Amino acid sequence: MTTVPVRGAAGVVTTPARRTTPLRAALAAAVRAEAAVKAFLERWSIPALRVSLGLVFLVFGALKFLPGVSPIEALVVRTWDALSFGIVTGYPAMALTAAMESVVGILLVIGVFQRFALALLAVTFVGILSPLVFFTADLFTPAPTLTAQYILKDVVLVAAALVVASRALRSAPRPR
Repeated sequence: MTTVPVRGAAGVVTTPARRTTPLRAALAAAVRAEAAVKAFLERWSIPALRVSLGLVFLVFGALKFLPGVSPIEALVVRTWDALSFGIVTGYPAMALTAAMESVVGILLVIGVFQRFALALLAVTFVGILSPLVFFTADLFTPAPTLTAQYILKDVVLVAAALVVASRALRSAPRPR
């Protein structure tokens, strides 16, 4: 014998059926799509930023190995001369800069030794941004020269490095 539940019968609780309207369905789909995009961005945005930052440093570093190819060769030599009090100058300054930038680039692209790469990158940024202090009169006459603009755009690279560092340092082992 079978019984059929009847609305309002004793012991039978019924919930009103919720009608799905096209608007509700569209909103639900939008929420699901947004959640999927958020999950994708959380997983891949910082690794993509790390690799792209590494590629920028690898390419610009490699250019500095070739005499006369880098558009800022003279500035690099002048900066090293100022930072090292005349000890490092000429092609050794270019080669040292090229090596530092290339190592940073390779390590960031590969994703190994990120803490070392980021520490070396911080040292590199000192050299990259120091012409703004040492050669202010040459770079701003009175508006920023093309070289000054070339240096100032590196502020974006600093911000990118900070984001990459936030991920790399987040997983640092805690001392006991």
